[in-house]
Parts: sequence; C-alpha cells; structure tokens
Amino acid sequence: MSDVPSDLKYTKEHEWARIEGNRVTVGITQHAVDALGDIIIVSVDLKVGAAVSAGKVFGVVESTKSVSDLFSPISGAVVAINEALKDAPEKVNESPYGDGWMVAFETDGTSAELDGLMDPAAYSAFLGSL
Repeated sequence: MSDVPSDLKYTKEHEWARIEGNRVTVGITQHAVDALGDIIIVSVDLKVGAAVSAGKVFGVVESTKSVSDLFSPISGAVVAINEALKDAPEKVNESPYGDGWMVAFETDGTSAELDGLMDPAAYSAFLGSL
C-alpha cells in the first residue's frame, strides 16, 4: 500500500493538500508517483496571483509512461509555484510530500471544499477499492 501521511487531505485524482490556515499546498500522492513511473516534466499552467476553481486543471505531469492532468482540490489564488520542478522534476519521485510539492493556494477558508477532501483513512480505503 502506498504511503498515506496522516497530516494531509486527499482527492480521488490522487492529489494531496496540506492545509495550514488559509494556505493550501498541493502535490501528487505516492500512489500517483508509483502509477506514473519516472516523472520527466511538471508543468504548472498558472502564475502567482491567478485565481483557480476547485476541480479545474492547473497543470500536467509527464512521466515515462503517460501524461496526467493536475486538478486543484480547492478554489483560491496561487501564492507559490515550485519553480525548482522545472529543472528537477525528479523531486516529485524522490519526495512527493516534501520537495515535490507543486503549487500553493490561498483560500478564503470556506470549509465546504476542504470538508469534501478525503482524510487519510478514507483515501486509504479508496486506494484499497482500486
């Protein structure tokens, strides 16, 4: 079973969200990394300050096996993009929950979207159903 850190929330698209106040940092899960294989390109199609809606594509990740869209788990404004991934996309393979983060949003703190994300137990159960 893939690593499922207990301090994060998850989506069915295999993104994780680290919620720290109104800031939500997003990346892909270990399960996604394992399924994709070696990641060779991470492309975030947003700029800092851009608004994004929950469920909308914010970029793509390309691996030796496939290309996958990245979906925003929440609505908010982009406050940071992990620019290091342009030159070192392998950071996602090496540390998907650390240096491999992709983008950070500031949200208005409404709980409806955040409440819709899966906790670690629910995500683990979801993985078990695949």
